[in-house]
Amino acid sequence: MILDGHQHFWALANPFTDWPTADLAPIHRDFLPADFPADAAVWGTVLVQAAPDPAETAWLLRLAQDHPLVRGVVGWADLSAPDAAAQIAALAQEPLLKGLRPMLQGLDDPRWILRADVADGLDAMARHGLCLDALVRAPQLPVIAQLAARHPALRIALDHAGKPDIASHGYAAWANELAALSGHGNVWCKLSGLWTEAGGQTDDATIAPYVDHILACFGPDRVIWGSDWPVLHLAGDYHDWLAQCRRLLSGFNETEQAQVFLHNGVGFYGLATS
Repeated sequence: MILDGHQHFWALANPFTDWPTADLAPIHRDFLPADFPADAAVWGTVLVQAAPDPAETAWLLRLAQDHPLVRGVVGWADLSAPDAAAQIAALAQEPLLKGLRPMLQGLDDPRWILRADVADGLDAMARHGLCLDALVRAPQLPVIAQLAARHPALRIALDHAGKPDIASHGYAAWANELAALSGHGNVWCKLSGLWTEAGGQTDDATIAPYVDHILACFGPDRVIWGSDWPVLHLAGDYHDWLAQCRRLLSGFNETEQAQVFLHNGVGFYGLATS
């Protein structure tokens, strides 16, 4: 069985949907539960926010309640709001809400997550057992390392392995910072999103060094497989990405592969298995 640890739904008519934009033609349409690629191996998914709006989080939770394939939701809240702790306490009462994701890669301040007015929200997340999904690009990896050190009780998932610049051969700097980040035991890494950073170079030979380094740094016990569907459509096919990951992890034993493709995500997000 497989847990898809990172996927999205959106409807363009929703007032909070301002992305994807029309220039992203392959994904500029509605993607809803009926559109999810059928795969008998997929036991469940983690549905991740795509808009910085609490109304979207409420919408995602309604979808999750109606569609059992969705095992958990990573939503959004303004962690810098004066009442962030109260907002988070209320959200934590939602059984399907497992985490929150500030969209750090798009903020003007690349160190926003380290600001003093965000700390109470982060502490509230840890207190209520909510995880943080860190959506950053490779230059922000040291920021997430500082965050992990400041908040050791907060579980952090690094989305898309920190978005290495594969298209421009940006391996070395990313690899060094990823290794440093992996030293913080409260950080997990998502094996997702690599194809959309690869500029069309999605062959095994190009992607393998990145996958190998992710596994070397975090080991098979702190890596969570995800598709990043439907953003994945910008670069390729769901089943092709899954097949490549299976090939590239074929050197691990069956138990280790099951950790990456299922158990790590279930444990990290605290998903119900019955």
